[in-house]
Amino acid sequence: MTDPRPNNDGTVRLVDWRAYVSGGVLIALALIVALLLDTPWDAVSTFRISRPRDVWAVGNLTVPSQWFNVVASILLAFLGTRLFLKGGGKWTALALGMGLLVLVIAFLVWATAGKAISLTGMLQATLVRAVPIALAALGGILCERVGVINIAIEGMLLAGAFTGALFGSLMGGWAGIICAVITGGMFGLLLAALVITYRVDQIIAGVVINLFVLGLTSYVSSQVFSEYRWLNKASPFRSFKIPVLGDIPLVGPVFFNQNLFVYGALILVTLSTYYLFHTRHGLRARAVGEHPRAADTLGINVIKTRYAHVIMAGMVAGFGGAWFTLGSVGRFDENMTFGRGFIGLAAMIFGRWHPLGALAAALVFGFADSLQQKLSILNTPIPSEFLSMAPYIATIVVVAGLVGKARPPAAIGKPYVKE
Repeated sequence: MTDPRPNNDGTVRLVDWRAYVSGGVLIALALIVALLLDTPWDAVSTFRISRPRDVWAVGNLTVPSQWFNVVASILLAFLGTRLFLKGGGKWTALALGMGLLVLVIAFLVWATAGKAISLTGMLQATLVRAVPIALAALGGILCERVGVINIAIEGMLLAGAFTGALFGSLMGGWAGIICAVITGGMFGLLLAALVITYRVDQIIAGVVINLFVLGLTSYVSSQVFSEYRWLNKASPFRSFKIPVLGDIPLVGPVFFNQNLFVYGALILVTLSTYYLFHTRHGLRARAVGEHPRAADTLGINVIKTRYAHVIMAGMVAGFGGAWFTLGSVGRFDENMTFGRGFIGLAAMIFGRWHPLGALAAALVFGFADSLQQKLSILNTPIPSEFLSMAPYIATIVVVAGLVGKARPPAAIGKPYVKE
């Protein structure tokens, strides 16, 4: 976002308006931290790292609240002023991201002034809450890497949650997961048939599937589950610790003392990264998403490749949907995904259609979700309704301010007709 402006000597300079706006935002954030996040000078924020039952105990992390926020406001002002004076170029998004990170930490220090929270518990909750978002993003990547837009991810998550609760109640947790994956795959097949074979507009097809799943699950939940409660009473999977690794301070509880869905999400992200960028089939899939005609001339079956990946995406989303019931509360509630599928699509874009990037973006949203939970426990003066908006505000900020010039696959959204 640049604008050519003449200089006094007759030359032309480019004005980077995005850097100016970002600089103004950072200076405004510096004023907010300096003026609104004030605490007593002797207040201390305490972050607990070890828990009572940990094998290896580590001391707490204590921070002088007011002094920390003074330093944070100076750093924000420096970043903003630098963008104003020297422009940002490709560093604008990085400076804005650093500024938002500093703001979040300053906000957390302010909220815990004179109190204590478990840093390990918050990071553990961050990873847990990032799981459905990461799996939704992974499903979106598998589709869009072959040129198919999958707005139906939200509906596939919801269908997975519903099926997981129903069959988990009837036949146990493992059967619930398998049925949720199959259900997600069936909706993937439906989407593939609509957009690949019948060439229905991909956005409209996704919206239709979302509305259909929302209406169907809401009806059954209100008419059947309310009367036959035993159909909606599954046993959720509990977390289990990996020996030795789970005892490492801070890292162990976060990564190695989780439930099945967290481990499954990390494994799927790793496998999909290897598949897409280090295997022949992954290269063919990306070729279909970039230039399907050229891929076809090289002997790649474009239609079959798109079908396979859209179905796989549905299965991944179905597994992610089962997290809401079998990995969390053990029951299905109407529209319980609360837009996590759409946030997953934002994570996909923020992660630039790469599984590891999407996981990192999902952790940002998961942290926002975990943060609002912790702040509500700390009894901050911020209204709970505003705190519950934190994940969605993070989505808007990330998509509007940090994504930059992300380039999707070239053939995305374009139906393919074989000549």
